Amino acid sequence: MATIISVPRHRAFAWVTLAMLVGVVLTTRLGFWQLSRAAEKEQRHAAIMAQMAEPILNTAAVLGQPSYFKSLHQRVVLQGEWLPEHTLYLDNRAMNGRAGFWVLTPLQLDASTRVLVQRGWVPRHQLDRTLLPAIQTPGGWVQVNGRIAPPPSRLMALSQEPQATSTASGVSKIRQNLDLDTYASDTGGALAAVVLQTDAASDGLLREWPEITAGVEKNLAYAFQWFALAALQLMLYIWFQFIQPYRHARRSSL
Repeated sequence: MATIISVPRHRAFAWVTLAMLVGVVLTTRLGFWQLSRAAEKEQRHAAIMAQMAEPILNTAAVLGQPSYFKSLHQRVVLQGEWLPEHTLYLDNRAMNGRAGFWVLTPLQLDASTRVLVQRGWVPRHQLDRTLLPAIQTPGGWVQVNGRIAPPPSRLMALSQEPQATSTASGVSKIRQNLDLDTYASDTGGALAAVVLQTDAASDGLLREWPEITAGVEKNLAYAFQWFALAALQLMLYIWFQFIQPYRHARRSSL
């Protein structure tokens, strides 16, 4: 080792060393940052699982304590009446690799409280995408099992979509995205929460929702790549600045 270190080097050695140190430090820090992101996701996932493990709340409980409507992933069992005239179909939502719609219908819990229920998924017609599949919406008092959920995810839209939702308006019930505030205003009142229905398949709707996971795989893969890049820089530096000059000096002395 002493012999390798003592081999004369080019004047740029100091700059190469500095560049190597900066590169190794930077990529190592990025690797640890990805690990910290993974840890944050695992903490959030643990919090979600803890929330879902809480006792199921019924209609009386959430109406008596409206703050429960803000408890994401809280399991609930709600009784109310569907408002089928305000049903919407969110397009380009896949399930089990098939294109289709998420079906959303408001559920009236009492005279002043409604929630928007993501009721399930239906396949899209293969030839006519505007042809809505048949679903059943029971009248009268119904019971819905589910959990408090965030609003439906937004997809890229190429144009402004109409917001009217009533059947009388003649506007299609198919939407790419849903603006919750505008929808609530157009349909007659505020929505206390969005509920993801988790009952078994019924009313012509599938409910095979994806399992909630921590999603740390990508972060761990990125962390491995950053650490591997840091190791590669260090190995290349040792090879070209120490091993190669030593081998060259040794061959020259023979």
